[in-house]
Amino acid sequence: MMLEDKVAVVYGAAGAAGSAVAQAFAAEGAVVHLAGRRPGALREVAATITGRAEIAQVDALDPAAVDRDVRDVVDRHGRLDVSINLISVDHVQGVPLVDMSADDFARGLDARARTHFITATAAARPMTARGGGTILMLTASPDRTGIPMAGSFGVQCAAVESLSRALAVELGPYGVRVACLRSAGSPDADGVDQVFDVHARNAGTTREDFDAAKAGRTLLRRLPSLAEVAQVAVWLASDRAAAVTASITNVTCGELLD
Repeated sequence: MMLEDKVAVVYGAAGAAGSAVAQAFAAEGAVVHLAGRRPGALREVAATITGRAEIAQVDALDPAAVDRDVRDVVDRHGRLDVSINLISVDHVQGVPLVDMSADDFARGLDARARTHFITATAAARPMTARGGGTILMLTASPDRTGIPMAGSFGVQCAAVESLSRALAVELGPYGVRVACLRSAGSPDADGVDQVFDVHARNAGTTREDFDAAKAGRTLLRRLPSLAEVAQVAVWLASDRAAAVTASITNVTCGELLD
């Protein structure tokens, strides 16, 4: 198994992307630490996992809470090998930028950058001390494609990708890798499903036609599923990707060409 005995923290583990990645990590042998704000939902995810899982109520926007949780993980397991932040951040889409208020544009900008900074740097401290580890982030294609009325979402994704590169430069000499996955959006994720509904209404088309048009713009004529994104996360977290850092892995089914 690719993640045999690795210790992985998944922030936002109760969400669609978080639970998919947690399940994939556990299936490949990792000890998975499910972190989030809703203990009940985390327990439901833990019950679906075949393997070793534990839960912790953690606000990934609270530096002190994240630091305490990371120290607890390291104290109990002696290590932290993988950290991935998949929390959902409130933001506004479906409104032209010229009609959007500054507050709505800024909604999510600070939170998305802040939470990735908090969780990544908290993980980096024990990883650098031990001499190895992997920090992963997830972004989406609006930072590279012309998608109207996406609000600040593309800007947020670009900021996260830039942060990942900056961290990779500083942490690389300590054996710590930092990488992003960039998805085209998985319709089987609740948040993506809701956003696609908004864009379909704004385009004056049915959701079925909207999805077909979006899929038709990819080389594979489809969008990536959550399970496919999770499998790429497994590979990036594994030693098979030991030479990969400061990279943005394209999981867009060919919506973007690198």
